[in-house]
Amino acid sequence: MVRARRIWVAAAALLAVAGASPGVAVADSRPVAGSGTLADDPPLPPGWRLAGDGSAPHLVWRSGRAVPMGDARVEFRSAGRLLGVPRPSADGHTFRLPLDGPGAKRLRDLQVWSGGRRLDARQTQDTAPAARPPAPLPANGVDPGKPGAYRTRTGEYALKSVRLPGLPAPVEMRAVVVAPVGATGRRPLALFLHGRHYTCYKGADITGDWPCAAGSKPVPSHRGYLRDQRLLASQGYVTVSVSANGVNGQDYAAEDGGAQARSSLVRLHLARWAGWAAHPETAPKVVREAPRADLSKVLLVGHSRGGEGVNRAALDSLAPPPADQDGYRGPVRWTIKGTVLIGPTVFGQNPVPDVPSVSVLPGCDGDVSDLQGEVYVDGTRGVGNGTALHSAVYVIGADHNFFNSEWTPGQAAAPAEDDFSDDPHHPDPVCGKRAATRLTANQQHRAGATYIAAAARLFLAGDDRVRPLLDGSGKRAPSADPARVLSHAVGARRGAGFLPDGAVSVTGGRLCAAVDPSPAKSCLGPDTKGTSPHFAQWETERETGRRAVALRWTRTGAPARVTPREPVSLTGSSALALRMFVPPNTRGARFDVSLTDTSGKKARLGRITLDGLPGSERTASYWAREVRVPLSPAGRAGLKLGSVKSMELTSRSASGRAWLMDAWGWRPGSGREAPGLSFRAEPGTLRTRDPGPVVPGRARHAPDGRPRVSRRAGASPSGSARWCGRRPPGPRRRGRARSRRPRRRRPPCCRPPRRRRRRSGWPRRSSG
Repeated sequence: MVRARRIWVAAAALLAVAGASPGVAVADSRPVAGSGTLADDPPLPPGWRLAGDGSAPHLVWRSGRAVPMGDARVEFRSAGRLLGVPRPSADGHTFRLPLDGPGAKRLRDLQVWSGGRRLDARQTQDTAPAARPPAPLPANGVDPGKPGAYRTRTGEYALKSVRLPGLPAPVEMRAVVVAPVGATGRRPLALFLHGRHYTCYKGADITGDWPCAAGSKPVPSHRGYLRDQRLLASQGYVTVSVSANGVNGQDYAAEDGGAQARSSLVRLHLARWAGWAAHPETAPKVVREAPRADLSKVLLVGHSRGGEGVNRAALDSLAPPPADQDGYRGPVRWTIKGTVLIGPTVFGQNPVPDVPSVSVLPGCDGDVSDLQGEVYVDGTRGVGNGTALHSAVYVIGADHNFFNSEWTPGQAAAPAEDDFSDDPHHPDPVCGKRAATRLTANQQHRAGATYIAAAARLFLAGDDRVRPLLDGSGKRAPSADPARVLSHAVGARRGAGFLPDGAVSVTGGRLCAAVDPSPAKSCLGPDTKGTSPHFAQWETERETGRRAVALRWTRTGAPARVTPREPVSLTGSSALALRMFVPPNTRGARFDVSLTDTSGKKARLGRITLDGLPGSERTASYWAREVRVPLSPAGRAGLKLGSVKSMELTSRSASGRAWLMDAWGWRPGSGREAPGLSFRAEPGTLRTRDPGPVVPGRARHAPDGRPRVSRRAGASPSGSARWCGRRPPGPRRRGRARSRRPRRRRPPCCRPPRRRRRRSGWPRRSSG
């Protein structure tokens, strides 16, 4: 078996990138000196070679253009299977993966992938017509993008560097602070963490080194969110954006892509802020001049790998990581009220179910192009208490870099580029620089700032009036115009629902697998033009437990029925919320939605219409829109909402395709705060009593109250799991003899949801 566990870091010069032809990184077809193959093996494709001796061979791929340093990982695959993550050379052209002897003999159909996109295939011309943006949504009653009443003050602090486990060189403790002037009392704190980008520059030369060489300057990535910080500070929040160049320059050696190191860095800064709030006289000048921070109300904002880093910091603030992996050892003196994750990575597959989140998905992301951050929404359904809002915000025409002004050409101090590389002779119909759907850098950054402010207002200030911008209610913030921003969500006050992940039968459609090599089982076939964030692939070629319902019809009136093993209760809900999508650039798919109860009574709720997103072969546009139908017709028809047997979708258009992700009982509101984390799965893998490989991030409450973890094929069965509370499960304490052994009472954070009965894998959510 081939083993490679190092996350790549491409220290490529932007000068070389600018001089290369646009498009994907095509393998150099020129003969490579010293190339060869193993005995009895077919020749390797152009650009590939085997180096080293027979005892320690290396698989080497050379790109015809430099692969810029970014947040997505470069991966080698053979016959659809992950070989490993190669180590890049300094020029960003050559990537090298150590092989073992037996593994090297199984090399077939070699491919290079990054962020869901293949790098070693020539870009094909997209023949789709130019896309048009969808019509604007109705304006929300409250616009969080409007500046507040406060003037702002900006300054920086630099503390002594720290050492983090697994990183040989110290990491900087530097940050820029923007705070309101004249605000009284303690103020909520918003902390920003940038993603993985170049670290050092000198003139037009830019590298991923750390520490920076003499004469070079650190890339000021942490200053790229000043516009967002000033907007929040004008509204009364204290903001700080921390620098993480020291992690970016060394995370190639980290199995988790540096997520744990970034979490440690975030919590080290939060610990300093907690100390400064208690003893203001010890704070740097810029902090002393700011209002005192309220550490009971903290919002974490992370971009790309910084998004995964702040997600991990939220997790680590609830359940500490292993001490030998953590760079912070002190108490948790803060409360994370929510997170905003901008184009995030999710290598650890470990979203935090009981901390509210907003995942911003850039429609023209050229780095994390599979939009894997959707896992922070889909991966929380049916997990934990189910009352935290998890929102996905899809920004049509936004790239990955322009949310950070220091990664934006014309605004950055260091060299910068548009990560969505485009062929000027064959521009992408959706993301080309002159496409009607593509946003300018300023338009994109303004939209990002607006939705960050929406999250702050909802999670920190508790203003439910901005929730319709985030939860799929179909409202827009005028401050973000002309950007088209769409949303859907799970959690909050959604009740029980129809989840394809559980025990369910489907007629008139088929249950499909999010990730499966078989075209007959997968939700999207290999000939699909474009990808889906819902079906982003992890490290395995097959993932069990991630499913959707695929629909295909050729006539009006074709029904599709979804029936759970046991009835679903929609009591207390005001509407049924469905997350569905149709192919990009299609319009007018119509369905009637009906429910049937256990007595056989059927009620039609209403009709829904679905339009596809603007999409091309290079975009992840198979993304679900949220549509709702009221439940009042069911009540008038006498249907028993407390015992719903099935849901039916009947086509009212001539033909088409659609995919159903899930359907929930919905009512307005943001839910309630969860008591804490009940179970933690370490990044990597773990083992439970149930034999077989499992993967983190899918901890669920079983009927007996203990968490269970859904399996995914292909994971190694090693690892660990930790329980929260005063002590781990085990034999009861010694005491006086009893005729019957009492059931041990778990602390509040470890108790199951209020309704403990599970209905065929679908949790009956608390309505509060």
